[in-house]
Amino acid sequence: MRGCRVFSPNAGSASAGSDSRPRPYDERMELLIVVGVIVLLVVIIGIYLWSTYNGLVRLNVRVDEAWSDITVQMKRRADLIPNLIEAVKGYAAHEKQVFENVTAARAATVNASTPAEAGKAENMMQSALKSIFAVAEAYPQLQANQNFLQLQAELVDTEDKIQASRRFYNGGVRELNTKIKVFPNTLFVRGLGFKEREFFEVDEPAAIAEPPRVQF
Repeated sequence: MRGCRVFSPNAGSASAGSDSRPRPYDERMELLIVVGVIVLLVVIIGIYLWSTYNGLVRLNVRVDEAWSDITVQMKRRADLIPNLIEAVKGYAAHEKQVFENVTAARAATVNASTPAEAGKAENMMQSALKSIFAVAEAYPQLQANQNFLQLQAELVDTEDKIQASRRFYNGGVRELNTKIKVFPNTLFVRGLGFKEREFFEVDEPAAIAEPPRVQF
């Protein structure tokens, strides 16, 4: 009859099958997206590693410079000690124990090779300097001696610089150690050669809170 259609039972399934096939364009787009995500992740990780590495290098350099400043000032103080002893000896030669303590403290600071050793030596030095200046207070003529006054002024200036350098050093160590320990840095930075640094600590912070001074 006119107007009647003949339906094939396979016509619908054939059409559906052809529509469900992935198009080559879609496959390429999916591949490009995956590759793009991978490249983006690699770039982000690379930037993070580069930034972290350079940051740790800068902190290491800052800590090394701060420690170098400390050792320079401690050496300067050590060079002043023999002259100080000789100046006081001229008026108080009998105070042998005081002079021996100062000499031993000087040797400890000179031989200290780590911040921990330097911290212990610093306690000895501060105690010894307080003792020798206490002796000096008993001799008005010594207190008026220009050589002694100059030595005392240089020692006080050096002590101030050591304390300032110590604070700067410990601040750099704290920042460096924190950056090493935080996640995810702690997973890989030690493999790059970075490690925590020692603080320059003292057993009795109150003992060095104020540099030794003589009141005239």
